[in-house]
Amino acid sequence: MTLAPSHPLMEKPMEVPSPAAGPAGKSVTEAIRAGEAVDAVVHPALREEDHVLNIQGFDLYYNQTARALYKITMGVARGKVTAMIGPSGCGKSTLLRSINRLNDLIDGVHTEGEMMLNGRPVYAPDVDVIELRKRIGMVFQKSNPFPMSVFENVVYPLRIDGERRKSVLMEACERSLKAAALWDEVKDRLNESALSMSGGQQQRLCIARAVAAEPEVLLMDEPCSALDPISTSRIEELVHEISGRYTVIIVTHNMQQASRVSDYTAFMYLGRLVEYGPTEQIFQNPLLPETEQYVTGRFG
Repeated sequence: MTLAPSHPLMEKPMEVPSPAAGPAGKSVTEAIRAGEAVDAVVHPALREEDHVLNIQGFDLYYNQTARALYKITMGVARGKVTAMIGPSGCGKSTLLRSINRLNDLIDGVHTEGEMMLNGRPVYAPDVDVIELRKRIGMVFQKSNPFPMSVFENVVYPLRIDGERRKSVLMEACERSLKAAALWDEVKDRLNESALSMSGGQQQRLCIARAVAAEPEVLLMDEPCSALDPISTSRIEELVHEISGRYTVIIVTHNMQQASRVSDYTAFMYLGRLVEYGPTEQIFQNPLLPETEQYVTGRFG
């Protein structure tokens, strides 16, 4: 698997594997289903990127025997949008939730391997998980506005961090709502309940709340799955607008959405990373036939 040459755990990147069949002539997906080790195919373009997040040999177990992730190794490009695709149950959301350690809340979960966020460990014993989650914004599949005003929803991360200055909170609210393309719609009703907003507005409000603390990475777990087409289009436009300012990792089942919003795409299958590269190549000229079969709808 290939990481940037500067990654401390891999000084000399490995060559990109040949897109040949899996072990003993099996296809990659057949080999994975058989429980055999398969090297992920990572496109050379990833070596040229500055990685805000480096994941190295990461495994996750729900107990001593139930394994959900297998030796995930990948670098996430700074200021770009990375989409994670794959069939249901392939580990996309599990990997996403591992980045801000939400899986720690599940009894029996343990991990192996390493994650580094801007050169700092995510899973070291002395990591303050609360502080870690301040560095990583999260937008869930279903919008979850708090039962309070629009204003208080947006500034909540600053409130819990001890900020009380009205001018600072107001500036952060306006900045975040503009970043979420919501300011013009709600600027005259900041004191109204967020629960009175439409579903699409509520999801954009959750994005505004997530970016209010200026996170290093923004995680999005199928943020459009519960939305109508118009709201989905607005969220996709928003992802385009905030990329560059933020590093976005988005999980989606929608192949068209992944192709529209992301710079890089990672294809996962049964807890393994299969192929990872520029989105245009993944969708138009993947190195593995299994990737082509998945993105064209021939299995999944």
